[in-house]
Amino acid sequence: MTSDILFLEYPKCSTCQKARKWLDAQGVAYDARHIVEDNPSADELRRWHELSGLPLKRFFNTSGMLYRELELSKKLPAMDEAAQYDLLATNGMLVKRPLLVTGAAAVPGFKEGIWAEALGVAL
Repeated sequence: MTSDILFLEYPKCSTCQKARKWLDAQGVAYDARHIVEDNPSADELRRWHELSGLPLKRFFNTSGMLYRELELSKKLPAMDEAAQYDLLATNGMLVKRPLLVTGAAAVPGFKEGIWAEALGVAL
């Protein structure tokens, strides 16, 4: 069964586990996708970024080891958006997770209130 809601996660991530439990507790039907085994494409990331209305930097996992190892805090400001999408598409560990995608919204990171609003769920 395919849902209109996509939940991108890294299963070992405690925040992703918390988000999954929350979605299940709200009775939300979703398709789960392993963000590393099935890394988002540059086109998907572009669409989701446009849906989100957020700065592109919010889609980067800025607290991740890979982000720090690649010194992206120094490199991102000099990169254009296309290069940033391409970079994000190289490794799911660079993408902020969990990532919730609906037909009308894309929300990187987990905050109950923001997810509830995006899903039209009452808290």
